[in-house]
Amino acid sequence: MTALELGLRGAVVALFLVVCAVLLLRYAAVHRAAHLGAAMGVAGAAYAISTAPFFPASSFGWSSPFIAFAMGSPVIFWLWASAVFDERFALRPWHAAVWTLLAGLGVVSHNCWAIWPDAAGICGRALALTTITFAVLGIAQIAKGWRSAVTTPRGRILIALVIGIGLQMMLAATAGLAAIPARSISLSIALALVAFGLLSTWMMLFDPPESQPAVAGPGSRVSASLAPADRSAPDRAVLHRLKHLMATERTYRQEGLTIGVLAVRLGMPEYRLRTLINDGLGHRNFNAFVNRYRLDEAKAALADADQAEVPVLTIALDAGFQSLAPFNRAFKADTGLTPSEFRRRAMAGQNAANDVEITHPS
Repeated sequence: MTALELGLRGAVVALFLVVCAVLLLRYAAVHRAAHLGAAMGVAGAAYAISTAPFFPASSFGWSSPFIAFAMGSPVIFWLWASAVFDERFALRPWHAAVWTLLAGLGVVSHNCWAIWPDAAGICGRALALTTITFAVLGIAQIAKGWRSAVTTPRGRILIALVIGIGLQMMLAATAGLAAIPARSISLSIALALVAFGLLSTWMMLFDPPESQPAVAGPGSRVSASLAPADRSAPDRAVLHRLKHLMATERTYRQEGLTIGVLAVRLGMPEYRLRTLINDGLGHRNFNAFVNRYRLDEAKAALADADQAEVPVLTIALDAGFQSLAPFNRAFKADTGLTPSEFRRRAMAGQNAANDVEITHPS
């Protein structure tokens, strides 16, 4: 059984490394969750190694980094789930501090039994409770993006993956609190990790079969792995019409615009347009896609000296936002500045450029 378990864990490490490579090479440029997903893969591989039979975890040394990455994985899981399902999520410096704290608890609880058994025991219980907390927080993020995620096969797989990983973390932590011998659940952990690795690899490398139309003609499949220039003629035509609607006709300004309305205008099924926007164009959901155009228009207006007296609310409404609050949130998340700060900086930059031209005329 030990040989079987070691073989399974080796396969898990390989699968998670493949997932990391695919995420960084294919999705890092378009999905902000890709880097956190790759970090999850590294943490999963470290967990598979550090919880394996015969792994030396009784003293500080080369094993400590593996333990740190493995035991800090609940924080990474929570951050990754937040990036996937929460449109307003942004990484903060204190997130790194929280991860460091949890990783430190893991190293102390695993490596200090022979030196400070009491401290190791306290850290172990604190680690287990914190793990359960972050697992629950990670699963709770699904509610923030549930409506969008359940409409696509890839989104439903993500939901299943988040729930499965969160439950596995909670069960392992509960077993630790109950003083259940690690050896008795080690094989179960390895099997769960294999399942997560296979599901993640399949999702990254292959399109789920449900994403294909029930009756598919030649070139009708939308593949996330293809750049727009490499797509079939029907897909290129859809992209061209979509770009015309958004960039030329400014459909994003339309009140009550939904993906269903846009799909009707394009004459295509809603699920196919959603797949094209999410997987083909790299946007997390329809709102992120539309807001990209709205924010670009708003930034151009705020930087326009001729519109310096136009209220921010007017600019937000003209760009298609329904009120000021969601506009401010989206703008701050995109630029790191409030609209007023962005305008002041843009105006200051233009004034400085004008002063230079006056001082040094050509």
